[in-house]
Amino acid sequence: MAEPTQRSRGSDKTREVIVETALRLFRERGYEATTMRVIAAEAGVSVGNAYYYFASKEALVQAYYDRAQAEHETACEVVLCRESAFAARLSGVLREWVRVSEPYHEFAVKFFKHAAEPNNPLNPFSAETSPARDSSIAVYRKVVEGSAERMDAELRAELPELLWLLSMGVVLFWVHDTSEGCRRTYRLIELVVPLVDRLVGLSHLPGLRGVARDFIAGVHELRA
Repeated sequence: MAEPTQRSRGSDKTREVIVETALRLFRERGYEATTMRVIAAEAGVSVGNAYYYFASKEALVQAYYDRAQAEHETACEVVLCRESAFAARLSGVLREWVRVSEPYHEFAVKFFKHAAEPNNPLNPFSAETSPARDSSIAVYRKVVEGSAERMDAELRAELPELLWLLSMGVVLFWVHDTSEGCRRTYRLIELVVPLVDRLVGLSHLPGLRGVARDFIAGVHELRA
């Protein structure tokens, strides 16, 4: 593989400076009050150069999404290599998300009202955020595929996306969590994971298999 050129290394550095500057300003001034012109000035680049790397403020936040997802994937590697039990794998992945996201907590609180708008391109369900969403679902697919637990085959196929939806609930709770070190979010994970583990573990039993299939059918209907 060819070595990166000096120009490409410089370009990567400029891009990172712009992202870091934008995230800091979003935290300090709020998302709405921070313009691309202000970001460019603080980053020491021209406005045109800022737009060369990022077409909009939304693109800058998407860069944050991508960075946070990459950090989470790296953090999960140790957990998924170490644990084989479904509950331990799921708990570890959720807890690692909270840990790596802690530096962005203040920013997330200020930004979430925008990301929650149905038509906002940064909504976690939008087409624009599909790369980060797909990567996140892939992490939960590893949680399921590497699990030693027996579970209903159809549920196993659908479970990664369902676990991602669960993680979105954890994110919402985390955004509003004002406890020190997000202690209440960690406690939420401790309470929820055993319940999910129990339901998944019972899904292969004849008496509950039909319930699991009905639930999956409902999810398919809502998704459509």
